[in-house]
Amino acid sequence: MTSQPTFRNYLLSIVALLLIGWGGVTGLLYYSLPFVWARWAFFVFEIMAFTGMALPIVYFFHRRFPGAPPALPNVIVRQSLWFGVYAATLSWLQLGRLVTLFVILGLAGGLIAIEYFLRLREKARRTPAVISDDNPS
Repeated sequence: MTSQPTFRNYLLSIVALLLIGWGGVTGLLYYSLPFVWARWAFFVFEIMAFTGMALPIVYFFHRRFPGAPPALPNVIVRQSLWFGVYAATLSWLQLGRLVTLFVILGLAGGLIAIEYFLRLREKARRTPAVISDDNPS
């Protein structure tokens, strides 16, 4: 059984994502014009910023409420990445004035369902140890 990684293992990633993400968003807002490449860079930096913000929260939720098989580091990073994708998708939809309460809840429900099915698949692919019953005679 593997032990769950400590918060120290995620600290460098959190700091790097927060600094690069919010620094990039701030730099784009102050020093660029709203052209296509600046807009796509804004979405990339926004994903990084919100992923860095969600990473400690997701980690502490997994520490407080451990699952049957404990969550691996890739699950914690993937779940916090969903927050970044969610925020960037909502801001992209807001460009066309398409964000409503139903869109917010529907998108959140869809991402939660995707993560639920991914975790279900990971649990189903787990194989128990094989014990041999054969007695060589």
